[in-house]
Amino acid sequence: MQIEETKHGAVTVLRPRGIIGADEAPVLRERATETFRKTLGRFVIDASDIPFVDSIGLETLVEVANELAASGLALKLCGETETLREILDLTDHAKAFEHFEEVGVAVRSFL
Repeated sequence: MQIEETKHGAVTVLRPRGIIGADEAPVLRERATETFRKTLGRFVIDASDIPFVDSIGLETLVEVANELAASGLALKLCGETETLREILDLTDHAKAFEHFEEVGVAVRSFL
């Protein structure tokens, strides 16, 4: 899995590419935690290139969301595929995130 990082002003966007499973989840967790610390929580995960997450990948996303929530912040997801959104809804984890259709809207939500 590759994770593309772009800056939009003071906000960092992480864009993982590929399935997030047991092998990829630790990489995403480390990168998200590092980005959280560097940006003080001003980051977005662009999920448009995540076709599927398994239970470990889902757990990782929820852990990152919980880490931000403990600081009074929310993990912002944008561009979720239909499959990912369905997984979040079916497991009742969708409420752990702020959801946006596109990157620009998610980035502007920090203003």
